[in-house]
Amino acid sequence: MKKRSILLFPLFLLVLAGCSETQQQAESEAEPAQEIPVYDAETFFDSTQIFAADRYAWSLDDQTISISSNKSGIINVYQIDAATGDATALTQSSDNANFLSSGFPDDGRIIFTADVGGNELTHVYVREESGEIVDITPGENLKADFVGWHQDEQHFFIISNERDPSAFDVYKVSIDGYERELMFENNDQWTVSSGSSDGKHLALIRQNSSADNDLYLLDLEAENTEPKLLTPNEVNVRHTVFTFTPDNSKMVYGTNEHSEFTQAWTYDLAAGETAPLIEADWDVVFVFYSDSGRYRVSGVNADARTEITIYDQENDANVELPDLNGSPANIRFNRTETKFSMFLTTDTSPRDLYVVDMKSGDSTRLTSNLNPAIDESVLVNTEVVRYQSFDGLEIPGILYRPQGATEANPAPALIWVHGGPGGQSRTGYSAMIQHIVNHGYAVLAANNRGSSGYGKTFFHMDDKKHGEVDLDDIVYAKQYMADLPWVDENRVGIIGGSYGGYMVGAALAFRPDVFDIGVNIFGVMNWVRTLESIPPWWGANRQPLFDELGDPATDKERLTRISPLFHAENIQKPLLVVQGANDPRVLQVESDDIVAAVRKNGVTVDYLVFEDEGHGFSKRENQIAAADSIVSFLDRELKAKTTKEI
Repeated sequence: MKKRSILLFPLFLLVLAGCSETQQQAESEAEPAQEIPVYDAETFFDSTQIFAADRYAWSLDDQTISISSNKSGIINVYQIDAATGDATALTQSSDNANFLSSGFPDDGRIIFTADVGGNELTHVYVREESGEIVDITPGENLKADFVGWHQDEQHFFIISNERDPSAFDVYKVSIDGYERELMFENNDQWTVSSGSSDGKHLALIRQNSSADNDLYLLDLEAENTEPKLLTPNEVNVRHTVFTFTPDNSKMVYGTNEHSEFTQAWTYDLAAGETAPLIEADWDVVFVFYSDSGRYRVSGVNADARTEITIYDQENDANVELPDLNGSPANIRFNRTETKFSMFLTTDTSPRDLYVVDMKSGDSTRLTSNLNPAIDESVLVNTEVVRYQSFDGLEIPGILYRPQGATEANPAPALIWVHGGPGGQSRTGYSAMIQHIVNHGYAVLAANNRGSSGYGKTFFHMDDKKHGEVDLDDIVYAKQYMADLPWVDENRVGIIGGSYGGYMVGAALAFRPDVFDIGVNIFGVMNWVRTLESIPPWWGANRQPLFDELGDPATDKERLTRISPLFHAENIQKPLLVVQGANDPRVLQVESDDIVAAVRKNGVTVDYLVFEDEGHGFSKRENQIAAADSIVSFLDRELKAKTTKEI
């Protein structure tokens, strides 16, 4: 581990009786300086990330829990002892990430998915109890995924686009020999959303626009094989399917028909009746049931934090979750439903695995995934804030204040823009952001209009206005930060990935005097080319994307106008670009072109390409290299420059 130190001056609460702000500042400055460690990227990313399976994560004997983890530096599947936390590797990939999908109901086999170098062309694999790995979806240029188990536990379901690259068919797979039966040939580019565990019904979605879709139900055993429309309406409504009830009598779906936010409703398959299930002041984001059907688990996206409820249907009461000072996630019941495992995360620590006893409520922590070389008290908690944009609209954001940032010692700052369009920055642990903040930078992760989680009106405020009104929100985020007394208003940059990377390019090209530097992580620079090169497996979502951003066949003029590449001569501030060579969403040529164009301006441009990554970096060594390059660039081009130089 490498570390160095900066000085931290103690901060005092302004509510101290009889103590003015001036007095407190004088007293604070009179205190002796306290050293805090500043850690390098290797130290931060030597923490462990964990990911959960959808079902049968617990072994048949309730002794172990299967998860995915990057413990080795590459994401692999591990078996965790439910009593001791000891981990045993079930896959040992040294190059491609292996994500656990499910265990098997009655033996020790597991199902996982993997692509090649981040190309997103995932195959479905089975690891036999002998350790042999079987690709059950072999072939070239196909994408497949595991989608659930049949209630007979002798079959499971997968989707694959091997027949038609733009559509996913549904197959039933036998656990003996992995023979496949085609259940649904998707000839109309339906979005296959969910299916009943008895294999009799499929929930399908017809994508109409970014604001509207329709929900259909297909009876696979009926003579009439036409899907039945369940959601006729004359206004824009979005639907999603969460699950079917364990007895397959009802489908549980999400809809924003009755509220600004997504509520959970049920559709009775026999009676054809709908009814509300969960209504909240925020979006319901998931609903699922334990195997017995006794427990219903739901999550609500409450102001960028997920709130989980476990409802005991037998006793008509909520199960009390242990108070562990963090955000729970990924609830998974053991086979006897006497215990459940869960992940717990905080702003200052990555997800850890816990086991909770259903009767006593006692919890056991099985992992400690933050690198022990890091003093957790040095890391910072987030604050959910709001600021006004150009038109008075209130914009939410997640604020990180670095240790030692005071009016006497103001910090340089970054506006962080999430991906999407339509993503959301949320509370919780981020190794990349904590690394940046630990090096003395304030960060505001702004949820500009068009972000999810704040209602359908807010979400659609930037439709076909990208690079315009949403960019103005980001400009006003900069002003908000500049007005904070502990931020250096003369040193504020912008950083983002994917759509956020586009916003970096847009800010530097269209608001060239606002930000002092930009960090573009695989961002779109030419919308015409990107929308024309949408991966074929996005076929069902092509129209909603065109509806939100524009169709390159008809909106080429506007898409050209908002694309930074065609206005690169305006970019005069230092730029860092980071890209994965195998990215199927934002092609490497997007980054190649903007780097070449900005260098023609005589502007400093750093460029980092990972040959073995796609849209996001899964390998620890690449995460470290990216984080190191970002902080080195910030230190050189933002922190070290004088006001005159900037």
